[in-house]
Amino acid sequence: MNESARLMAFDTADLLVCLFNLWTRKEFEKLRVVAHRAFSDMQDPLGGLLHVLESSPGVLKGKTTSLGHFVLMEFVRWKQSHPQVSLEGKPPEQAQTLQLWALRLLTDSQTSLVNPLMEIYQLESLDRGLLLGHVDKLLALGSYKEVVLMSIKLKLQQDLDMERVCIPLILQNKLPLAESYVQGSSCLEQALVKLLDSWCAPDFNLAQLCRQFPDLSLSQHQTQCIHPKMLSKHVFRLMEHFSIDPALCPNSITKRKLDSLRFLMYKRFVEKGMSEQNWSDHIQATVGDSPELQVQLVELLVKYDGISTAARWSLRYRVPRDRLPLGVWDTQQSLPPTQHGQSEGPSPSTDPWEPLASHQDKYYQLPVPKESVHFLHTQEELELCRQVVLQTGSLVGLDMEWRADFGTLPRQRVALIQLAVPGQVFLLDLCETRFAQHEHTVKFIRALFSDPNILKLGYGMSGDLKSLLATWPQFPAEQLKMVGVLDLLMVHQQMQRSCRGGASGSPRAVEVGEGSAEKGLSLLVQQVLGKPLDKIEQLSNWERRPLRNSQLRYAAIDAYCLLEVYLALSQHPARFHLPADLHSIPSGQTGRYREEKKPKEKGKQVWHRGIPLDAPSQEGHGRQGAVHSDVSIAPQQLRVVCDNMLQGLGRYLRCLGIDVVVLEGSDDHRVAAEMARQEGRIILTSGQPYQTLRSQVGEGRCLAVDSSEKARDQATRVLQHFNIRLTPADIFSRCQACNGDEYMRLPSEDMARMLEERGFMKTQTEAEEGANWEKQHEPLSSVTPESNEGPEGPRYSPHCRWALVSDLDPQSLRFPSGAELQLQTVPLGLLHRVPEFFICTSCGKVFWEGSHFERVLTQFQNVMHIDEDTPILQGDTKVAVKALDH
Repeated sequence: MNESARLMAFDTADLLVCLFNLWTRKEFEKLRVVAHRAFSDMQDPLGGLLHVLESSPGVLKGKTTSLGHFVLMEFVRWKQSHPQVSLEGKPPEQAQTLQLWALRLLTDSQTSLVNPLMEIYQLESLDRGLLLGHVDKLLALGSYKEVVLMSIKLKLQQDLDMERVCIPLILQNKLPLAESYVQGSSCLEQALVKLLDSWCAPDFNLAQLCRQFPDLSLSQHQTQCIHPKMLSKHVFRLMEHFSIDPALCPNSITKRKLDSLRFLMYKRFVEKGMSEQNWSDHIQATVGDSPELQVQLVELLVKYDGISTAARWSLRYRVPRDRLPLGVWDTQQSLPPTQHGQSEGPSPSTDPWEPLASHQDKYYQLPVPKESVHFLHTQEELELCRQVVLQTGSLVGLDMEWRADFGTLPRQRVALIQLAVPGQVFLLDLCETRFAQHEHTVKFIRALFSDPNILKLGYGMSGDLKSLLATWPQFPAEQLKMVGVLDLLMVHQQMQRSCRGGASGSPRAVEVGEGSAEKGLSLLVQQVLGKPLDKIEQLSNWERRPLRNSQLRYAAIDAYCLLEVYLALSQHPARFHLPADLHSIPSGQTGRYREEKKPKEKGKQVWHRGIPLDAPSQEGHGRQGAVHSDVSIAPQQLRVVCDNMLQGLGRYLRCLGIDVVVLEGSDDHRVAAEMARQEGRIILTSGQPYQTLRSQVGEGRCLAVDSSEKARDQATRVLQHFNIRLTPADIFSRCQACNGDEYMRLPSEDMARMLEERGFMKTQTEAEEGANWEKQHEPLSSVTPESNEGPEGPRYSPHCRWALVSDLDPQSLRFPSGAELQLQTVPLGLLHRVPEFFICTSCGKVFWEGSHFERVLTQFQNVMHIDEDTPILQGDTKVAVKALDH
């Protein structure tokens, strides 16, 4: 009698034995059939399921691949065709008994069982007191993740102590779970952000906090993450995400402002890149009325500029004597009364429009007179601008300015928009609220950006657009259409790519150079027009009114130079190694309000998020821009370099077939930038290096990854960001050890012969020991003697290159790459079970068919693309390649 026919006679114990035997033999399809038949034969399937789960080995504190999880998932599928199986038809006492039974299972069960059990047994209908009592048990057991899942599903957050739930999660580096827990409740969101901010206080004591949770054991990495620098970043991120008032986070704001003070000191006294007036404006805005920051300012001034300047600023803020650094008080007494304050710098009336002759010799100058620079803050003035700018065929240089906040505010609004046309510049004053928010002003901006017959020129426009959207909330609500925009940053990067390795007179790099080298737009202007821009006013306080002449001149130049650069490049593109049509240069911009790509001729290369692609077959619209976000790419088209903080992510991406270089722990971050430039890779980084690396490789070539997430979740986000079309054939198509993408197939008979020739197969005992080793380790292959598969070879066919057996030197067992076949790593017990081995020709590591494939498929099933028309695996059973040295 076969197992299916005997089901009617099975009691629960027999059923468990049957299920367990099928599970251990990995006969999953047969297990599925048996489970469904058992559910149908049970008089009480709901009670029977709980009994099976309670008795199944590996359910409690187990893996998601446990027998209990499999049975539960099959019950969910079975119930879809049996909707009559529910608690609704049962007496209240019996229904509650089943609910309490399910609730008890949740106390110790794995996380993956929580949601299905709550839905099947309708636990939300239980008495709230019973649910809260169960949550208390989970908290006592340290099952914080289960508490979060239950609380969200059953909406228990308002009845629980937020800190009791969230603090252990944060300490264990699971802040995203805490964020999910408070999401949707403004009170809880504020409480979480305020809690994180309190940990940024100078007197915060982590050891004292940990004593409140004696059963919590923290690793060194988890402890290091509870650091004011990391915490303040989370606070600012959550302030923006939850729309929290910055006034509720005084510690994080103070820390960020102190960082800003240090930056301003470096910018003014070391780099000498700020005028005294701009520096003074930012210092006053940063310090404000904070006594602590005022003291810190004086201490920094002693270090960077001397005791005299520190004494003057200490007098301005009336810093108490007992908080002054040594010598500052004595210097105060020697200062004349006229120096008991900081000069305000030149006023707008005394600031000359024409720069000095030395300045004119050194820097690019505005080629139009002051009378042609119009400062607009009324609708009448805007109408004159409209008539000039919105003409069909107009060429408009576009730039925006806002007050630098050095990260102390989530977003900054635009203070000034510069529009340059040949012979004139218009400066729109957006600090004049009535003018900025007037419907005619908003309509003008919409009309300008949406007109395909007006070419708008910018440089690095992604930052401008973010501030533009923060300035006018109407634009996110009603999408801002953008067509006819050319970002000269993309043109500049193309110049750099074309000229790299060329003649000595070729343009320099776009990225930040060493010493006083120009960068960005200033470098482009120097390369094309002969002189760089003077960026001394770049960090001005653009919200201060009236603006100085030097600010007005700087703002006009930043927009007008775009016109002259574009015209020069258009007239002589070959001189700058550019195509005749500058609009054919691909855009790396990835913002929400980008325009779609126009149709391309067959064979022409297009780009998607900084990645070169084959031309899409679907039609698009618009003059130029980035490929639309629905364009997907294969993993082989993405080439990345991971910094040394993301080594786990790098291994995951290699597992999925992506070309990944991972920096070593001792490598400098600049190595990533160099690899990105030389090899066309995209940088994946986290934390502080992001801003520096992004400036070195330009828009779309650097992606910040949340270091608080697990490597698997990071990999999923990378796949989604680049819209990777992942298929099962991509799994393990690249060597996880060395990143190689070429394998050689070696039949097991040849492997056995090589092992014997080199003395690795001495006795049968060793072979038996190898088989025992195999049993004790990960189950390897679905290929068994009972399998219906024939001996024709492995059924896994990855997207990789295949080497010939003749490529392996039979004497030295080396490949052309110099790598030696690692025979010593092959367990002898595999030889009678594995028909073929896979050898990486780049490093010599040996792989074979194993069980990792199903695991990876499960982990990335939400982003996996399975095309039934594409042959991916040979045979019915999906198997995979597994590394021997795992």
